[in-house]
Amino acid sequence: MTDTMHQVPIPTSISDAARQALDVPAGPAATYPTLDDTNGWLQQAEQVNAYIHARFADYPLPVVASETEINGVHTYILRSNEVADDDRSPIYLDIHGGALIFGSGEACKVMNSVAALTNGMITWGVDYRMPPLHPFPAALDDCLAVYRALLEVRDPADIFVGGGSAGGNLAAALLIRAKQEGLPMPAALVLLSPEVDLTESGDTFETLKEVSRPTLSTLKEVNLLYANGRDLADPLLSPLFADVSGFPPTFLQSGTRDLFLSNTVRMHRKLRVAGVKADLHVFEAMPHGGFGGLAPEDLELNAELRQFLDQHRSIRTEDHRH
Repeated sequence: MTDTMHQVPIPTSISDAARQALDVPAGPAATYPTLDDTNGWLQQAEQVNAYIHARFADYPLPVVASETEINGVHTYILRSNEVADDDRSPIYLDIHGGALIFGSGEACKVMNSVAALTNGMITWGVDYRMPPLHPFPAALDDCLAVYRALLEVRDPADIFVGGGSAGGNLAAALLIRAKQEGLPMPAALVLLSPEVDLTESGDTFETLKEVSRPTLSTLKEVNLLYANGRDLADPLLSPLFADVSGFPPTFLQSGTRDLFLSNTVRMHRKLRVAGVKADLHVFEAMPHGGFGGLAPEDLELNAELRQFLDQHRSIRTEDHRH
């Protein structure tokens, strides 16, 4: 074996494809510019966005895609061939990940395309503004603007909201803002390894900080850049600390090698204590972002997510009939 994951053995309890995904050099921890180095942050974002786009270049993403402005926000509209292009199809509002600073433009489009292939709905992907030029609350404002527009064209029962990692932060914060402004909740919420605690106070930020590399390490510098002087424990920055009563049924996912495992399990408990129906899926040895998308475990996660979405879509459909 190579020097992988800081010498942590790769378990035999996972698929061969998952083992191969873990069998990569650990590499150094990520480094970031100083908070006042705007050009440095912009250059790093450009490099990471190019990497994200290139990563998917060899994967078939058979979706019909277009782009538009929705309430002034650049947004991608995507659907797979199985989804009807009509006003009766439910819409999934997908909020991309990327540490709250990466994933704009074409990188956003490819991540939204992956979501569209899984959810079986028309997908609206929000290409939200990000630091260093647009810190908090710009990204959340953009997500709320698109959600408002979505409520004008769909019944809340036909709207689903989801995001992974940083997108999970914004998806949860969006519903908090919606509650504050008296907007209805969507049919369901999806939080995939969500970055819901920017203070990084959970147990696995220590216990898994070596194991989780190279897929993820602390994002404290990035979180400070995003917050722009605001308290990181503010519920709109760290939705884990918000009042989540009244949230819709929620799907949460993480893995035992995911730095954000504590984020996910704590959010699950928070939702359950608040009386929200919440399903938690934790996968053996899965790092942040999964095993690359093609391992049996990745496909199992996609199937579980699709089953969750279909279940809540059919329940809502039945409700409409009676």
